[in-house]
Amino acid sequence: MVKQRGADRSPVFGMAVQQASRRRSVQQAATPSTSIGLPMKPKEINAAPYLENAEMGHYHDGRGSIEKIIGLAGSVVHTTIPAWFQLGTMISLIFGGCCSNVYALEALVKDEPDSGLLITFVQFLFIAITSFPQQFSRQHPPFFLEPNAVPLRRWLLNILLFFSVNVLNNYAFGYHISVPVHIILRSGGSVMTMLVGWLWGKKFSRMQVVSVTLLTFGVVVAAMADAKVQGKSSSQSITTTQTFLTGLSILLLAQFLSALMGLYIQETYAVYGNHWRENLFYSHFLGLLLFVPFSPSMRSQYTKLASTSPPFDVPVQITPYVPLALQRFVARVPIKIAFLIANALTQQACIRGVNQLGARASALTVTIVLNVRKLVSLMLSIWIFGNSLDHGVLLGAAFVFGSGALYAWEGQRMGRTAGRGRGKKEL
Repeated sequence: MVKQRGADRSPVFGMAVQQASRRRSVQQAATPSTSIGLPMKPKEINAAPYLENAEMGHYHDGRGSIEKIIGLAGSVVHTTIPAWFQLGTMISLIFGGCCSNVYALEALVKDEPDSGLLITFVQFLFIAITSFPQQFSRQHPPFFLEPNAVPLRRWLLNILLFFSVNVLNNYAFGYHISVPVHIILRSGGSVMTMLVGWLWGKKFSRMQVVSVTLLTFGVVVAAMADAKVQGKSSSQSITTTQTFLTGLSILLLAQFLSALMGLYIQETYAVYGNHWRENLFYSHFLGLLLFVPFSPSMRSQYTKLASTSPPFDVPVQITPYVPLALQRFVARVPIKIAFLIANALTQQACIRGVNQLGARASALTVTIVLNVRKLVSLMLSIWIFGNSLDHGVLLGAAFVFGSGALYAWEGQRMGRTAGRGRGKKEL
C-alpha cells in the first residue's frame, strides 16, 4: 500500500523538484559572484560630494545650468523682440509718416488754404483702397468682405466722428490759420482728452494733470515762438478778430469730437477686441459717402490746384536713380498734385501708426505721443525751411520732453501700485 502511494505521487513530486531547480538557477545567474562562487556584495557609491551644494529638488550640474541659461535667454529674445519690433514700427509710422504729412500739408495750404476738403477726400479714398485687401474675402459675396468682428452699428458713430474731425481740421485752413498756429490750437487736445475723460468717468492722478498741463504749455510756447519768427505778414496769418474766432471755434470743436472719438474707440476695443484694421477700413470707406454733397466744391479745388502749379521736378540728387520713363511721367504732374498724392501716402502711414498705438494704449497716452510728434514736426519744419531755432522753441521742447518723461514715470508708478493692490485682493 505504501509503495502504491509513493508511485502515485512520484510524477507530481518530480515536476516540483524541476521547477525549484530552475528558480535556483535563475537566481544564481542574476546574482553577481566572485571567482570562487561566493555572492558579490553591492557596490557602495558615496554621493556626498555631489549633494554638498545642492538644494532639495533643485540640484544643478554644469551642463544643466548652461542649458537653462540658454533657454531663458531664448525665451527673453522670443518675447521681447516682437514687442520691440512692434514698438519700432509704431514709432516709425507715427513720427515718420505724420511729420512728412505735415510737410506736404503745409506745401499745399500755404498757397491754397481753401483746399482742405479736397485734401481730406483724397486721404479717405487712398486709405480705403489700400486697406480693402485686408478685409477682402472671396467666400462672402456679394460684397466680398470679412465678417465684422465689431457690429456695424458700433462703427457708425465712429465714422461720423472721424469724418467730422478730419474735415473740420483741414477746413480751418480756409480761415487763414497758418500751420504753426494750427499746431498751437490743436495742442490743446491733451487737455480736451482729459476733460472728456473726466466727464466720461475716468480718474487721473494729480501728477498726470500737471504733466499734461506742462506738455501743452510747452507745445504752445514752441509754436508761438515759431509763429513770431515767421512773422505775421504772410497770407496764412489771422487778419481779423472775427476770422480768428471762427477758426478757433472750428478747431476747438474738432478737438472735442476727437477726444470723444478716442474714448469711444478705446471702449469699443475693450468690448470687442483690438480690431483697428477693421476700424481703419470702415471709417474711410463708408466715410466716402459723406463727401458726396461736397463734390462740386472738391472739383473746383482740384482744377485750381492743377492749373496754378508748375510741373514737378525730380531732385538732381536722385535723378540718376530714377528711370527715365518715370521722370517723364512725373514731369507732367503739377507739383501741387504731387504734394496731394504725397499727403495721402504719408497720411496712411500716420493713421496706421496711431491706430496701432490706440489699440495698445489709453486715449491720453495717444494724445501725449501725438503732442510730442507735433513738436518734432514743428522743429523739422523750421530746419527744412532754413529758419533759425528760436529760444522759445527750445524752451517749449524742454517742457514737452520733460513733462512726457514725467507722465511716463507716473504711469509706471500707478501701474505698479495697481498691481500690488490686485495682489493683495487675491491673497
